[in-house]
Amino acid sequence: MQNKEIPYKIYLKESEMPKSWYNLRADMKHKPAPLLHPGTGSAIAADELEQVFCKELTEQELDDATTFVPIPQEILNFYRMYRPSPLVRAYCLEERLGTPAKIYYKFEGSNTSGSHKLNSAVAQAYYAKKQGLRGVTTETGAGQWGTALSMACAYFGLDCQVYMVRSSYEQKAFRREVMRTYGASVTPSPSDTTEVGRKILAAHPNTGGSLGCAISEAVERAVSQPGYRYVLGSVLNQVMLHQSVIGLETKAAMDQYGIVPDIIIGSAGGGSNLGGLIAPFMGEKLRGERDYRIVAVEPASCPSLTRGRFAYDFCDTGRICPMAKMYTLGADFIPAPEHAGGLRYHGMSPILSQLYHDGLFEAVSVKQTQVFEAAEYFARVEGILPAPESAHAIRVALDEALKCRETGEEKTILFGLTGTGYFDLKAYEQFHDGRMTDYVPADEELERSFAGLPKQS
Repeated sequence: MQNKEIPYKIYLKESEMPKSWYNLRADMKHKPAPLLHPGTGSAIAADELEQVFCKELTEQELDDATTFVPIPQEILNFYRMYRPSPLVRAYCLEERLGTPAKIYYKFEGSNTSGSHKLNSAVAQAYYAKKQGLRGVTTETGAGQWGTALSMACAYFGLDCQVYMVRSSYEQKAFRREVMRTYGASVTPSPSDTTEVGRKILAAHPNTGGSLGCAISEAVERAVSQPGYRYVLGSVLNQVMLHQSVIGLETKAAMDQYGIVPDIIIGSAGGGSNLGGLIAPFMGEKLRGERDYRIVAVEPASCPSLTRGRFAYDFCDTGRICPMAKMYTLGADFIPAPEHAGGLRYHGMSPILSQLYHDGLFEAVSVKQTQVFEAAEYFARVEGILPAPESAHAIRVALDEALKCRETGEEKTILFGLTGTGYFDLKAYEQFHDGRMTDYVPADEELERSFAGLPKQS
């Protein structure tokens, strides 16, 4: 099988698409710590979560035991519009780098939303519709999640209210207009439409906002409207579950050609892309069936894994959401308004945080200009303009391939290309004009944010 000629793009047949999501928690020896009530500090109950999330999504959020969750037929029907997505052998990149490494990437940007976010958006919209809700509220950073959710809500006939991080709202007007095209209302966050938004603006009048701020506003808006629930595009266990379709497809495609990755690389902000890509591979690692080197790549401006603390923290700046035990920079941390808006979250998925704490994968941080250097190089060689978020993984994949050139090792590298960057051209303009800068928070800045961690830590 290893001698079988490998095409540029490997597509599964429609009949080979995953029919179930994989729940990585079922194979974890150390489960993620329970969510805590923001007021009492006690483990939050299902009926309390259901005030914020849809009922079936709450069940998925709390399920640590079920290994495989069947994907409803209505969701499978939607997936078939754009899935399976291709696994690409980067022959051109290998040749240009002069490396003996074999490089593969799973490309999730071929749907209209431009990213992997649609995998969970359609699932969450489906469960909201099934519950008979009128609509949902959410936040979005760079706009990929908001775009994906607006598409899914339009398909199921739901109202969609999006709070978009203000810096991204101003930088990425075209993505905002795609959301509006699909019928969503889009509000820059922090805003004066919510109590928590007004408080944040009073304390930080010139802030560009953060995902933590936008989450607070979206949750407040959801609980104040009958027939609405809040949905989230990353971090949560339920999102990791839905995104496992990425890794399941990737592994099935690789297995057909006898390909075994040595290194698996994913961009990490809240964890949806990384968690989805590595899910079945990490499952094998947890079960002792095979070992992989797994690398999470995060921005140096928002380094939750590499410089954060493993502690209970609020998931939002307004401190109205449940507390999660995760690697965090503190809910008060507002990152610099860099262009990888989807990675500007102060915390990391509790699942990934626990796995990282257990030493099951490694993490590195990279600066913004290094990321765009890699993005431009990749675009010129492979012909795809990557999103800034995706380019974090590209940066480290290039570095690992160059190491192989130096050592002569024929390693197989897999990374996730989460989406395209055609709505990020303002960022590329800044890079090309030499106006892009790198911001790395000082230890003192992080210490001030850590001081606000809840006492449960």
